[in-house]
Amino acid sequence: MSDTSSYTPPKVWTWEQPSGGQFANINRPVSGSTHEKDLPVGKHPLQLYSLATPNGVKVTVMLEELLALGYEGAEYNAWLIRINEGDQFSSGFVGANPNSKIPALVDRSTEPPTRVFESGSILLYLAEKFGEFLPKEPAARTEALNWLFWQMGSAPYLGGGFGHFYAYAPEKFQYPIDRFAMETKRQLHVLEETLADRPYIAGNDYTIADMAIFPWYGGLVLGRLYDAAEFLSVDEYKNVKAWAEKIDARPAVERGRKVNKVWGEEEDQVEERHDAEDLEPKQAVGTAAE
Repeated sequence: MSDTSSYTPPKVWTWEQPSGGQFANINRPVSGSTHEKDLPVGKHPLQLYSLATPNGVKVTVMLEELLALGYEGAEYNAWLIRINEGDQFSSGFVGANPNSKIPALVDRSTEPPTRVFESGSILLYLAEKFGEFLPKEPAARTEALNWLFWQMGSAPYLGGGFGHFYAYAPEKFQYPIDRFAMETKRQLHVLEETLADRPYIAGNDYTIADMAIFPWYGGLVLGRLYDAAEFLSVDEYKNVKAWAEKIDARPAVERGRKVNKVWGEEEDQVEERHDAEDLEPKQAVGTAAE
């Protein structure tokens, strides 16, 4: 198959397996569970079921920021959901999120427990629950929510569009890569212009808008997504890069990025988080000289 090949859609689309690509084994056109399995429950008020993808990192960063401010009610258990193995299709996970996407949060401090799914909804829920990282003044609050929902609507073009066709699709085709590279660069330019006269995305304060946008667009300009930094000339976006480096240097962000991570440098991997001690630097094990 070449980039110039023509494709005439059939009158009725049918699912032909396999679909190809890195996630072909879990892609399917129906929802619901594939197997029975309850979700584990730990001792803390908040139970998070996730993986350290950009959407997962948003929430662990938020929780670590809340803990850094001293909110004991933000203590959480973070359980690993291996999406490549289909953990998100268990009956328990579907009960927490019928859309079968990470992250999913269950707040067991309420009666009955409150399920929260979609990463933007989780950030908003936690911001309102603890009264942090979302301005109370109406105009400032609206500006932060503008950018939170901007991210929720824009990132699928970066991840499902550019990331899929550039990094994950079984074959490379110029048209979709050009199409989504153009849109990704347009979005980066939106952020570049916005950050020209303000320190954070929504203004003078660090908010859930920054936490939502950083793992995607900050990760991109820091060279952590799709091995695409050179391809997209991310050094052009100096304001975005400076903002990303500032966010990246926050201790809570450093901790949050490690939670439910099972790739990369070993010292950056914390498969599950059940206590603060799980995020302490790992001690090298040596052998005493005889």
